[in-house]
Amino acid sequence: MRIAVFGGSFDPPHIAHEKIVSIALEELDIDKIFIVPTYLNPFKDDFHLKPEKRFSLLSKLFINNKRVIICDYEINQKRKVPSFETIQFLKNHYEISKIYFIIGTDNYKSLNKWYKYDELKKEVEFVVAKRIGFLNENLDKIKTLNVEIDISSTNLRNSINLDFIPKKIKDDVKSLYKTK
Repeated sequence: MRIAVFGGSFDPPHIAHEKIVSIALEELDIDKIFIVPTYLNPFKDDFHLKPEKRFSLLSKLFINNKRVIICDYEINQKRKVPSFETIQFLKNHYEISKIYFIIGTDNYKSLNKWYKYDELKKEVEFVVAKRIGFLNENLDKIKTLNVEIDISSTNLRNSINLDFIPKKIKDDVKSLYKTK
């Protein structure tokens, strides 16, 4: 099986996440995409929405897509989980011949700080989701997905704009953030 892995906080899930999944399914030669919400991002100290709530929102968002698997491995660990460990888990539980690992432009610049980065890059092929507002230089030798939506979950939390929340989960997010 050929897969893509798309991890993140998804705090909250937004239209750029949805578009990344859609483009990956269209442009990458994959059978499935595993969306892996973190319990807590290894580079962060807290989360806004509880991990189970983010998992629930992602499950609802992609419920009708049989090629999308929402993976609760990291959430079930109840701790920060490095991507290398998640890749090992997936390899131990599925027959995988190829793994694309989708990251944002912001993460691409700091990959060398990731746990066991040298080993991780032997296991996966990184794919960068390009985003407006970030310098997308030095990407000529790496596979990219042109998302081109200028939004981040951090900015979205700071000023909830429901225009950036997918329709399927808009009411859920609205109630969680108690917005108008």
